[in-house]
Amino acid sequence: MYFLGAVLSNIVIATRESRLALWQAEHVQALLQEKGHAVSLLGMTTRGDQILDKSLSKVGGKGLFVKELELALEEGRADIAVHSLKDVPMDLPEGFVLACVLEREDPRDALVSPRYASLDELPQGAVVGTSSLRRVVLLRALRPDLRIGPLRGNLDTRLRKLDEGQYDAIVLAAAGLKRLGLEERIRVAFEPDTMLPAAGQGALGIEVRADRADLIALLASLSHRGDWLATAAERAVSRSMGGSCSMPLAAHARWQADGALRIDAAWGDPEGNVPLVRVHAEAEAADFAQAGVLGEQAATLLRAAGAH
Repeated sequence: MYFLGAVLSNIVIATRESRLALWQAEHVQALLQEKGHAVSLLGMTTRGDQILDKSLSKVGGKGLFVKELELALEEGRADIAVHSLKDVPMDLPEGFVLACVLEREDPRDALVSPRYASLDELPQGAVVGTSSLRRVVLLRALRPDLRIGPLRGNLDTRLRKLDEGQYDAIVLAAAGLKRLGLEERIRVAFEPDTMLPAAGQGALGIEVRADRADLIALLASLSHRGDWLATAAERAVSRSMGGSCSMPLAAHARWQADGALRIDAAWGDPEGNVPLVRVHAEAEAADFAQAGVLGEQAATLLRAAGAH
């Protein structure tokens, strides 16, 4: 890479090769090209994409989706990596940083079904597909009579399994469906008061090597500060709780009319022995330190209410 005045040329984006991941990388590519930069993509298949017969919590967590991309950054084969922020571990490996978080798409979960228009319409014992422990405990709290079936694979694979009749309905992130022009598949988008999203859901994060000050400065112009602060608070909840895909934890932050940041968090017992715990906290969050404190406060409230 070299400088052309204020312009960096030949920026290489490391990305997974699913249709959604490529859309996300191409979106960032277009934003950078609008600023005059030459940008190319390096498509990669990650371990998370390869292992489809086991839950992520049993094979290493969501970090399996980013490790190969980080290796490409470390080896200099790529300059930046574009991630769905909810897939990014709460603590990055030494030598890597999030350079920015882009403006967030719809953070909600969505019910997708060829036959049923809402969760309430699902018959008793209907099979709902998801491999997210968070979604499992939230669905059980809403409809304990449903059967929850494991569902892995990229978005297109999950939709195909639904259309083949393996499930009566599945739950997906609304953001991915909207980004791929599949909004018509959404039967209902759950409001956060009903089904709380995962930390970072709907947001894109760009990861770089910590020593790439040139890229960090360049990418700052793509960042949405309000959404970055909100997702930082959400990620602080997960970090404080030791959160990973093996923890049924939800966290979602929203700006209030008075400028305060409100964060809602929830924790559930996968075995169903403890009722769902939900808490909220609200405070000023003008910087990342304050956002982090707010997230830690929510985690403290969760633990006090019985989460572990």
